[in-house]
Parts: sequence; structure tokens; C-alpha cells
Amino acid sequence: MAPSTVFMEPDNLLTPKEKNKLRKPVVEKMRRDRINSSIEQLKVLLEKEFQRHQPNSKLEKADILEMTVSYLKQQSQLQMKRSFHKSSQFDFREGYSRCLQEAFHFLSLHKVRTETQTKLLSHFQK
Repeated sequence: MAPSTVFMEPDNLLTPKEKNKLRKPVVEKMRRDRINSSIEQLKVLLEKEFQRHQPNSKLEKADILEMTVSYLKQQSQLQMKRSFHKSSQFDFREGYSRCLQEAFHFLSLHKVRTETQTKLLSHFQK
């Protein structure tokens, strides 16, 4: 933009509409700067990921946003899979522990030969 000289009237002489008209380009520039700054931060944060997909190309802003969305979806799916796997392992262990408790309780209530009881307990603990 070429510099321009604008005769600035005192604020009290401007109508609200005129004030908004003067403020709008400044506010719009600040908004675009924030958007561009955030896109640049995404580019820096996910630089390695971008290099894997498009190693020698200059990325446009739209490319950066699309690849970021794709990466975040992929990470979300991986996290859900890990969470499900951990939950399944936890459920299995909890069920196994509960089963052991029931078996120990059963064995303690019934007069089972001591040798058999010892073998069962040893086997369960392995």
C-alpha cells in the first residue's frame, strides 16, 4: 500500500459511522495478521509431518490447514485405539483378579486337600 496523507479530524467531529469506517481496515489487518501468525505456528509445529507428505514443495496456507486437520484426525484415531486397548487390558485384569478372589474364597470355604489347594493357588498366581 502506498502511503497516503489523510487529514484527520478530531474524534469528536467524526460520526460513529465514520469512526467505524476508519477503524475497519486496521481491525481487518489485525485479524489477518493473527490468522497468518497461527498458520505459521502450525507450519512450524508440524514441519516434520509436512516434510513426510510433501518434501520439496512450498506449502500454501490452505495446504497447511488441510494437512493439520488430517494430522489431528489421525492422532485422534490413534488415541482412541490406544484408549480402547488399555481399557480392554484393564477389564481383563480386573476380571481375572475378581475370578481369583472368588476361587480363593471358594477354596477356603470347602475342605479341599491342602496339596490340591496349594497347586491351584500356585497356578493362578503364575
